Amino acid sequence: MTRSEFDDIRAHIDAEADHPSDLLRVARSLVSDLEDAKMREAKLRAQYLRLLTGARTTIAAQAAGHPEPLAFLTDELAKQGQLPTTEEEMQQVLVDAHTAATLLTHLEQAPRLKQAAAGVIRGGPRVHRCAGSSRSLPR
Repeated sequence: MTRSEFDDIRAHIDAEADHPSDLLRVARSLVSDLEDAKMREAKLRAQYLRLLTGARTTIAAQAAGHPEPLAFLTDELAKQGQLPTTEEEMQQVLVDAHTAATLLTHLEQAPRLKQAAAGVIRGGPRVHRCAGSSRSLPR
């Protein structure tokens, strides 16, 4: 759920505090959304673990001189429907990988460039400063 959806729910709870049935409906909806999010997270974690295992196994198989070291990663990508099969798909994957690497490089450099421009980067540890007003939530 987005922050604005949570804000809407808080406003609804504040406005409808006299109606327990509405609050119960909101609570059930939130629990359902939380269960869905947890299930999606579990599936993504499992998929990530399978891909990481396939990648590590591929590297180990190559180092050990296995005749087909890519078989492990190829099999996992095929199971997940992520194996590029056409020349066009292969070229798109390569372009996407290059773009992602470029974006990551810029994202990693951006904070350092901003700090250098602001004169924040010095030899010592970074000092965290908080500024601005805080927002309190109704209890």
